[in-house]
Amino acid sequence: MAEAKKNEVAVKKEEIIPSVRFTQKVISQFANDVGEVKTTAFQKRLIQNYFIAVDAVLKKAEQKRASTPDKFRKKESVTWNNVNLNQLSLDVVANARIGLDPAQSNHIFPIPYHNSKTKKYDVNLMKGYRGMELRAVKYGLDVPDSIILEVVYKNDLFKPIKKGATNKVESYEFDIPEPFDRGEIIGGFYYYVFAKEPEKNKLVIFDKKAILKRKPDKASAEFWGGEKDKWVYNKTTKKNEKSGKEQVDGWYDEMVYKTLARAAYGNITIDSQKIDDDYMALKVAEDRFVSQSVEVEVEEKANTVELNITEFEEIPEVIPETKKPTPKVTQKKAEKEPEPPVEVKERTDSWDNVKNPFEDM
Repeated sequence: MAEAKKNEVAVKKEEIIPSVRFTQKVISQFANDVGEVKTTAFQKRLIQNYFIAVDAVLKKAEQKRASTPDKFRKKESVTWNNVNLNQLSLDVVANARIGLDPAQSNHIFPIPYHNSKTKKYDVNLMKGYRGMELRAVKYGLDVPDSIILEVVYKNDLFKPIKKGATNKVESYEFDIPEPFDRGEIIGGFYYYVFAKEPEKNKLVIFDKKAILKRKPDKASAEFWGGEKDKWVYNKTTKKNEKSGKEQVDGWYDEMVYKTLARAAYGNITIDSQKIDDDYMALKVAEDRFVSQSVEVEVEEKANTVELNITEFEEIPEVIPETKKPTPKVTQKKAEKEPEPPVEVKERTDSWDNVKNPFEDM
């Protein structure tokens, strides 16, 4: 009985250590920046929310790593002991000062990546469209008083009214005559509204092609809809096995809306006079995230013939659970000609090209 109690205390202590270590590290970073150790109740709550969000993601990623075949499994477990805590604390402080809260919907999402150089996991904090809105409001040069976002369906009536010689204010007409039978999505738009200076109002229109162009390269069928592999549990082998394909509806309408939102908030010009250390820290983190995603793509494709989809998610790209299957590497025959170098396309709209599993929710 005494031994069991001792083990229980040891387990509890082990669970507490990461949260204490994380909190102390972040508070220490706050102290370094502002010159005082005291943190407000709001800041403490944010720190707690960041820990809870990251901890949940690490546990899901570790479950996937543990179930991955030895051939693809990374040696380092996805735990707090293997997290780059120094970089994470810097990123948490920068995001927290803007008010980005992982407990709030579509603010920010932690995504761990395996760093092949440090053999640690870098936890990138990717902004959702609400996070992009908060950043635009704080750092924008000419922020609209409001932004109207609308998805346009085939049975809707949409007429843009562009600015011209006889029309000083750009506007539009939009009506939904069949609210419960709007048809398929054909496009969308966002409209910047400047209440005191309506002549600055701006309408930006997207056809369906323009929207799908902004769809993440590795978008999950669970969110965007489409065909995916069907997996069935085999009682004999005690493993999930592929059993053909299945069609899923996903949340296509919501994904289109959020794509428009990201474009609307992302196109607000940043005021160089408002740029501070926090903004620069966020920018560096974004660039690092994009760079890592490119490295992962190269590592996945290098020296391979084919990337097949399996039930396992290959690390180094550790993505929070989205039920998305993972590339299986098929070995190339020795007698065949060597593959040409992998071409990595330049990302012009870097942040939108990165797969975000949680933003889609």
